[in-house]
Amino acid sequence: MNIGRLRHRVMLQSRTTIRNEEGFEDESWTDVATVWAAVEPLRGREYFAAAAVNAENTVRIRMRYRLGITPDMRLLYGMRIFEIQSMIDPDERHRELHLMCKEVASHGDDGSAGDAATTG
Repeated sequence: MNIGRLRHRVMLQSRTTIRNEEGFEDESWTDVATVWAAVEPLRGREYFAAAAVNAENTVRIRMRYRLGITPDMRLLYGMRIFEIQSMIDPDERHRELHLMCKEVASHGDDGSAGDAATTG
């Protein structure tokens, strides 16, 4: 892995569920770690759904291998939120991790993202 390409700072977050005063479960996101990564756009498309134009972007996020990353986590890069679709250890030697992700929102879109990760 050429670590010089890992020039983007991304924040890993995990989903947290807590019970509120009324007894209902509330979901929020907890920061796990900020890591250096390479954010590589792979594909984008626009589609129509419910009389609105929607955009969908797919990216590969490459980083050093890290234990504890699961598909139910998400990543923040600047004001963008990425949902992990799959995880690949390319040479199965635990040196590098490729996360195939779908962009789902920006911080302002869902209001649940907290502080933005810096874009180094």
